[in-house]
Amino acid sequence: MAGVDILSTAFSGANTAYLAELYARWAADPGSVDPSFATLFSVMDEESAAILQDAEGASWSPRAAMIAEAAVPAAAAAPVSVESLHAAADDSLRATQLIRAYRVRGHLEARLDPLGLQVPKPHADLDPATYGFGPQDLDRPIYLGQIVAKLTGTQTATIAQVVDALRAVYCGPIGAEFMHVQDPAQRNWLQARLEGDDWRVSTTAAQKKIILDQLTEAEGFEAFCQKRYVGTKRFGLEGEDVTIPALHAVIDQVAKDGVRSVAIGMPHRGRLNTLVNVVRKPYTAIFSEFAGASFKPDDVQGSGDVKYHLGTSTDVDIDGHTVHISLQPNPSHLEAVDPVVIGKVRAAQDDDGPQTRSRHMALLLHGDAAFAGQGLVYETMAMSQLIGYRTGGTIHIVVNNQIGFTTVSAHAYSGLYCTDIAKAVQAPILHVNGDEPEAVVYCARLAADFRQAFATDIVLDVVGYRRHGHNESDEPSFTQPTMYKAIAARPTVRTLYADRLVREGVLTEAEAAASWDAFQNRLEDSYQAAQTYKPNKADWLEGCWSGLKPPPAGSAESEPATGVPVETLRRIGDALSTAPADFNINSKIARQLKAKADMFRTGEGIDWATGEALGFGSLLLEGHRVRLSGEDCQRGTFSQRHAVLTDQINQNTYAPLNNIDASQGVFEVYNSLLSEFGVLGFEYGYSLADPNALVLWEAQFGDFANGAQVIIDQFIASGETKWLRMSGLVLLLPHGYEGQGPEHSSARLERYLQLCAEDNMRVCNITTPANYFHALRRQLKLNYRKPLVVMTPKSLLRHKLAVSNLEEFASGTSFRPVIGEIDPIAHGDAVERVVICSGKVYYDLLAERRERGLDKVALLRLEQFYPFPDRTLVEQLALYPKAQVVWCQEEPQNMGGWTFVDRLIEDVMAKAGRQGARPIYVGRAAAASPATGLARIHARQQAALVAQALTGQAPTSHAPGIG
Repeated sequence: MAGVDILSTAFSGANTAYLAELYARWAADPGSVDPSFATLFSVMDEESAAILQDAEGASWSPRAAMIAEAAVPAAAAAPVSVESLHAAADDSLRATQLIRAYRVRGHLEARLDPLGLQVPKPHADLDPATYGFGPQDLDRPIYLGQIVAKLTGTQTATIAQVVDALRAVYCGPIGAEFMHVQDPAQRNWLQARLEGDDWRVSTTAAQKKIILDQLTEAEGFEAFCQKRYVGTKRFGLEGEDVTIPALHAVIDQVAKDGVRSVAIGMPHRGRLNTLVNVVRKPYTAIFSEFAGASFKPDDVQGSGDVKYHLGTSTDVDIDGHTVHISLQPNPSHLEAVDPVVIGKVRAAQDDDGPQTRSRHMALLLHGDAAFAGQGLVYETMAMSQLIGYRTGGTIHIVVNNQIGFTTVSAHAYSGLYCTDIAKAVQAPILHVNGDEPEAVVYCARLAADFRQAFATDIVLDVVGYRRHGHNESDEPSFTQPTMYKAIAARPTVRTLYADRLVREGVLTEAEAAASWDAFQNRLEDSYQAAQTYKPNKADWLEGCWSGLKPPPAGSAESEPATGVPVETLRRIGDALSTAPADFNINSKIARQLKAKADMFRTGEGIDWATGEALGFGSLLLEGHRVRLSGEDCQRGTFSQRHAVLTDQINQNTYAPLNNIDASQGVFEVYNSLLSEFGVLGFEYGYSLADPNALVLWEAQFGDFANGAQVIIDQFIASGETKWLRMSGLVLLLPHGYEGQGPEHSSARLERYLQLCAEDNMRVCNITTPANYFHALRRQLKLNYRKPLVVMTPKSLLRHKLAVSNLEEFASGTSFRPVIGEIDPIAHGDAVERVVICSGKVYYDLLAERRERGLDKVALLRLEQFYPFPDRTLVEQLALYPKAQVVWCQEEPQNMGGWTFVDRLIEDVMAKAGRQGARPIYVGRAAAASPATGLARIHARQQAALVAQALTGQAPTSHAPGIG
């Protein structure tokens, strides 16, 4: 088998794949191929062998044989020497190596910096000489079959032609990184598009005019604001104006493919421009806010926020397709909005049907320094393919100013690019010169098509600059004089593109000028109208929020009825205590299910996990979705929940709460990745888009929520007052002192209480399963939404006293913010001491009081810290008019609830007729760490504070640290 026909066969059609299979045969049995090919394979270098191995594919991947005995071509009439055959095949292999090198590393020589300050250095892998092609070889035709057909238009080309074609694709204004993607289908798709689309000639004159119009709007808006509001911070888009055409291109492209909604998340830079030119917020509204007016009607309460943190939404018609576009509000914590947007999109998809994830999409904009520096970017991308969090792919656009405030890339990130982190999740990355609008728009459309085709993330890195400083009053030349000299000398991208279109004859210079003037006149009209502009409504109770109301004032102690008929509770109990007959259940779980069945049979002893499940199940039967996620929450950190059962033989799973009734809502419980910041942000976003779902996030231990503090501070606690965005999200934070050390004791209750104001959320430390049940149901029974923070127990999960009877869940019952005395103690004036406490310490106090027979000490449980139930507490304290009032807590004095309740209890005592009296503090002394890690010391401290709370006297041998 030798000759020209064999060579043509080897490099035509499937080109290298033919030779690859021959190579595989030779590797298995050198005698199974023609001797001439055996000789060639035996002398190949490692790189050539690697190319053939890559071409053949993984050993385990299915593929059809390309060489069958019947298909072996006949020998050529004119034999060719083995040496000639080897030389031709070697040329083709070396040329293939060169082509592959450009696909892998061509981006290293791409012209990405519009300022020309970052000049790409020649890379040896892109030099033909590295592969043995000297100057004398560049014009020699080499047969490469289909491997170059899309590049050069022919199957035979010279090295010079191949290099020119490769550089046009991979070393021009687009630098593509995609060869790190392990999925061959994705990699081949991108390769085919990049090498076959020829974006330079595919943009029509009409499309070019649209791009210019969009650049006119982008630059024109910034120029007008700069003229009318000199020195006012707006974090303008100048230098990255092409972002607006890129956003339009993405949205237009996905709209044609059936996307119904696009949720955008972005930092402050360029936000105002995006609001007016993409999301279509009226120019008059923006100009009114520049003048100091509120973004909401005067009769809507809230503190508001700066204009470049706000969001909005609208419906846009794109070629007959209606697309809902929303821009999520975001604080200055840059990337904090990323998981919020993803969660919001997931909720929209779940509502539409999970099989249609492609119809709702997230579009995230990032700064270059933030993309590399903020760990939340990775946390968000790490969720992208997880079953509980995937959304069918996110398009990331990096607005790459090549600087972070004043920090250059050499100080901002390690690695070649700010986008390197995206490779961790196999996301392709398209780097593009921001002063090449047609290249940017092409890449934006390509990214949109890729997301729709493969349901995975992709990154578009638009390399531009920042024409002004960090804000419009900043002086950037203090630290970047060279860059800003180059910027000052460079015309704007709109100017450059208009000049190009004039040279191409697409439009005249007069037409370009007229479009600019017309847009400025339009802005001037809006500016004049803004002088009398007033918003006539707020948009926070529209869409899925229709029917809900603004929270009423003074509603803190107005509790809705949340009880459920007993027959419904037993029906849920049947589902909870039953597994399918053919399900191989763990023996310990089987005993737990039997114990649950006994609870519902007797109506007694319902524990925490069962009370929670009743809350979930009752809402499911009412048609609500229940979504719980967190680290190991399916089983529960303390093996208490077992919301998902696992077959002990085949590891199939079964969720009892999804098997109550055929018409019920959906119960979802997901073990999350080991992330707090990202996952809590995701769940917050989900709660924004589905107010009729009970959405919960559980920390593995309460203190772990520290890692998500930005989401708590900037969104959960303040989102309603800043942006008019309500949320009913529930945070479950395990809390309680059992001697397990600092991080496994305190959920930092004090931090949440410090954030409480303006009836913004509810903070509870609950002691009974029934009260927990009512707190969960209350979240959806009110006609408004508030976040709920629950200090959930650990030891109380199985405490024999921390149980409820079925009647406490039944119709006519509701949440109790204060639980009074339950034992038959002395009455009225005979009570000498009232101990107010919250959470687990109550049971320690109760057991010790019973042990000592102290019938003149009353115990009151504060189940809800905020809104503070002062009226109910007044009623309780009035029962013991002469008693000394004590506040007892397990936490150190500078933590827990003391600093929050101190003055509030004093006010309550005054209302109960004890003016000037103050509560006595009992608990651990102030400390830098929340708890000791030594069980012996913990026990001594706990015994001392319990004794002191009940009697006023601590044991003489108590450990240091008791207040």
